[in-house]
Amino acid sequence: MKQGLKIAIGSDHAGFDYKQILTEALPDAEIKDFGTYSPDSVDYPDFAHPVADAVESGECDLGILICGAANGVAITANKHQGIRAAICWKEEIAVLARSHNNANIVCIPARFVTPEEAKAIVTTFLNTEFEGGRHATRVGKIACA
Repeated sequence: MKQGLKIAIGSDHAGFDYKQILTEALPDAEIKDFGTYSPDSVDYPDFAHPVADAVESGECDLGILICGAANGVAITANKHQGIRAAICWKEEIAVLARSHNNANIVCIPARFVTPEEAKAIVTTFLNTEFEGGRHATRVGKIACA
């Protein structure tokens, strides 16, 4: 992983434990934690929007969102024009999300992966570069504006 990488991270209550685990697993990154800060029930958009804002504005390089199935946080983050949030439940999907789709937020389904799998997915996502080329043309067609 690149030194000094700025990572925005957020989760709802279902992803709280994984957020803690992933934050500890990234000692070389500068982590900006947007919450939640307890396992008490919360609404995922309250955390997905600030993470997406931080990545979209350039305040953070990449983002990590965690909830039960990852669908809610991915749907919310993808409402932002400059965000490409990808649900990743395997390392291979994380590679393709970054290398082909230039995804800038990885969404982890905490109820469907182990903590070890989540760490491997996030590490792979953060270490994979966008390939550009023919993929850049396709990514350029994603935005609606």
